[in-house]
Amino acid sequence: MNELLDWILDTVQSVDPVLRTVLAGIGIMLETSVLIGLIVPGDTVVIVASTAIENGTQYVAMLLTVIVGALLGETIGFVLGRWFGPRIQHSRLGRRIGEANWQRAQRYLDRRGGPAVFISRFLPVLHSLVPLTVGMSTMSYRRFLAWTAPACAIWAAAYTTVGWVAAGSYRELSRELHWAGYVFVAVIAVFLIVVWMAKKLLLRSEARHLEAAEADPNDVALSDAVPADASPADAALRDGEASRRTTEGPEPRA
Repeated sequence: MNELLDWILDTVQSVDPVLRTVLAGIGIMLETSVLIGLIVPGDTVVIVASTAIENGTQYVAMLLTVIVGALLGETIGFVLGRWFGPRIQHSRLGRRIGEANWQRAQRYLDRRGGPAVFISRFLPVLHSLVPLTVGMSTMSYRRFLAWTAPACAIWAAAYTTVGWVAAGSYRELSRELHWAGYVFVAVIAVFLIVVWMAKKLLLRSEARHLEAAEADPNDVALSDAVPADASPADAALRDGEASRRTTEGPEPRA
């Protein structure tokens, strides 16, 4: 195990630091834009590139590059959605995504507004569709960026840190322990399991917003949905009002 990991890590580390940092940024940019994220494993690219980090300076450079790459990818998706959204949706690739997924993304954005932008960064399929969907909505780019930037920073920090820590721990332990490779694998495996569980919990907590709305007199009216350009405070206020109406039932008619 140690020999195989040594070969893999040495191969990655042999790549010029600037080049591998740029490649990580490009990988995450592609993963967050124009539906390419459905086939480009940007998270894997970032983790692999991060295993070659040698010091704090390289870590900061990698982290900032990945954040910028993610924001560029989100911006590309937003701009293309604003200019060519319907054309992309009805293109051959858009039809392969499935009309149900497009409607799901649109419905989620209509119901949740800004929070949908933040949360979708951590959800499969939606993280590629939501930027395009936002571009087709009335949400401003400034509002979109305010919601997506924190999510991109959290995502980048998590994946960059786990690659750096796992590889660094392995290099220190491998000098004395022949089973150090299993520690490296365990760290990555635990991280991926935690990510998978977090996505499951997010999907469960957001299920009522993601599922199709049924015609029900007790359901929140379309006019009460959170607007796409609502602020975080407005979103929280409207969610609270919707929850009160669901609990108390419709107001009596005059």
